[in-house]
Amino acid sequence: MSFRDLLAPGRLLVAPGVFDMISARIADHMGFSALYMTGYGTVASSLGLPDAGMASYTEMVSRVTAIAGGTTTPLIADADTGFGGLLNVDRTVRGYEAAGAVAIQIEDQVFPKKCGHTPGREVVPAEDMVRKIRVAREARASSDFLIIARTDARTTHGIDEALRRADAYARAGADVLFVESPESEAEMLRICHSFDLPCLANMVEGGRTPVLSFEELRQIGYRLAIFPATGFLAAAQALTRVYSALQARGSSKDAGLDLLPFAEMNKLMGFERVWAFDRQQAEGPPPTA
Repeated sequence: MSFRDLLAPGRLLVAPGVFDMISARIADHMGFSALYMTGYGTVASSLGLPDAGMASYTEMVSRVTAIAGGTTTPLIADADTGFGGLLNVDRTVRGYEAAGAVAIQIEDQVFPKKCGHTPGREVVPAEDMVRKIRVAREARASSDFLIIARTDARTTHGIDEALRRADAYARAGADVLFVESPESEAEMLRICHSFDLPCLANMVEGGRTPVLSFEELRQIGYRLAIFPATGFLAAAQALTRVYSALQARGSSKDAGLDLLPFAEMNKLMGFERVWAFDRQQAEGPPPTA
C-alpha cells in the first residue's frame, strides 16, 4: 500500500516530528504510519539557528537522507519554499525523493521564510506558488511521491485568501493541502469541508491553532496531523531539568534523574549488531573447501 492510499477519507494519520537521528530512531519503533521531519527542529538541532530560512538545500537534504536511511517508517519532509526559484524547486523535489522521503512540503512564503506560528510572515503571489507546484509534479519520478502545498496566508491576509490559495494549489496538482495557522475549530472545519483532497493539521503546542484530540481532528475531516514541536519541546525541557540538577549537585549520583537506561540506548543505536559483528570477525573467516 502506498502512502497516498493511507490518506483515505475517514482515516487520520498522526506523524510525530523528528529532528535528529535519536528522535527518528525512537519514533520509528513506535508503530506510526509516518514521521515528519520538522524544519524548525532540524535546523535547531543541527545548526542551533532559528527556522528563518537560513538552512540551505544541501544541509536539509543531507538530513532527509540520514533520517529516511536510518528508519523504516514513511518520512514526510519539510522543504520550506523549495530553497529558491523554479529550478531550485526542481532540484529539491528530485533530491528529497532520491533521499527516501515519501512526501515533500513546500510553502508559499517569501524568502527568507519564517516559522509558521511566528509573526511577520509574508507570502508570494499565488501564481508563483502555482508554478512551483507544477514544476514539483514534473520533477518527481513517481506519482507516489506526494506534494504537500502549504499556504501561510491566513495570519496576514485572512482565512478567505488562504482558502482561495489552497484551491489554486489543488487545481495546480498538489496532493495534500496544508492551510497553516487556522485560529479556531470553525476555521479548521471550513478548511476540511472546502476540499476533496487530504488536508493536513499542524498541531503546535503554544501556537496559533487549537491543539485538538485525535477524534476531534478526525471528525473535522483532517486526514493527516503532524506534531512537529512536541518531541523537541519535550527533549529541551528534559535536558534543562537534567543539566540544572547536574549543575546544582555537581554529579548525577542520587539526583533522582529520569534517564533511559544506558543498555537501552545502546540497543536503540544498534550496538548489538556491532558486538555481533565483532564476535563473528574474531572467530576468523570460515574454512575454505
